[in-house]
Amino acid sequence: MYKLEKIFRTAAQYQASDIFISTGIKPVLRINGDMIIIQEHAVLTKKLAEEYLLEILTPEQKKQFEQSLDIDFSMEIESIARFRVNMFVQRKGISAVFRLITENVLTMDQLNLPAQMKKATALQNGLVLVSGPTGSGKTTTMAAMIHEINRNQKKHIITIEDPIEYVHQNNQSVIQQREVGIHTLSFQKALRASLRENPDIILLGEMRDLETIQQAITAAETGHLVFATLHTMGCADTVNRIIDAFPSGQQNQIKTQLSASLKAVFWQSLIKTKDGKGRVGAYEMMFVNNAIGNLIRKSNTHQINSVIETSTKEGMQTMKKSVTDLLQAGLISEESAIENIPREFEA
Repeated sequence: MYKLEKIFRTAAQYQASDIFISTGIKPVLRINGDMIIIQEHAVLTKKLAEEYLLEILTPEQKKQFEQSLDIDFSMEIESIARFRVNMFVQRKGISAVFRLITENVLTMDQLNLPAQMKKATALQNGLVLVSGPTGSGKTTTMAAMIHEINRNQKKHIITIEDPIEYVHQNNQSVIQQREVGIHTLSFQKALRASLRENPDIILLGEMRDLETIQQAITAAETGHLVFATLHTMGCADTVNRIIDAFPSGQQNQIKTQLSASLKAVFWQSLIKTKDGKGRVGAYEMMFVNNAIGNLIRKSNTHQINSVIETSTKEGMQTMKKSVTDLLQAGLISEESAIENIPREFEA
């Protein structure tokens, strides 16, 4: 039993999304987006924080942490939850953030994801991106899409994650999950190797650098369906972020490749409900048609939002429309709606 187990159980009981163990303050839970201090707990001294956190590390992880001063890993506490953990050193001492991961992978319907998003799970090839800020549920959405495929299609799926969060059980599909640092040395190495492992579908936990982006696009071009996440705010911004990652001399080429290989982008945000008891998802959805493909190829990505706005029959939706629908349904407050409508749609 870990010294942190009581806090883990409390977090699970109140459906917290994150736990913050930080030297110099009391433990904090994030519940429905709000930071809630565990008032009955003592302030974590440097010694107490080290006692709490170092005991959850394996000897190998302790050695890595001592060398790098931060570490990412996942852990599972039986009968409580799985956690994605980032441990680091800050000015006052050792700290960590624990992201709670539900034991079972929820379906797209259970998450109330828009029905149009299921179109992405039926694709045979191409690149599908889920974007949004940290904590917006990107990993949960991708896990639900992989779960949808696993339930209904016979595919070979390889996931490359850092760390593994949701654990998938083989159903109709064969799923092989690889964790960076444990099962492979890097995203790039695992992605290169995956092309020789006969996958139908590749899931990348995150496209972090130029080489990974390039390899993901190549995999999509060579007949694979590739899912990945990016920390971007908007479908058009996601396209621009990928293009801008390349040197100027390669950008024309990547625009052509992207216009052909990119199939869908979903931008999501979690907004606090009007009653303050939970959060609800808002989604911008873009499916790359001929018009959007031409805009990408001709460097007119600033016009993408207009095409999304006029392509509702193809399943597309702007963030403004999603947020407005939530407001009209009485699910969010007017203040929250104003905060979450992108600036280009204001006025």
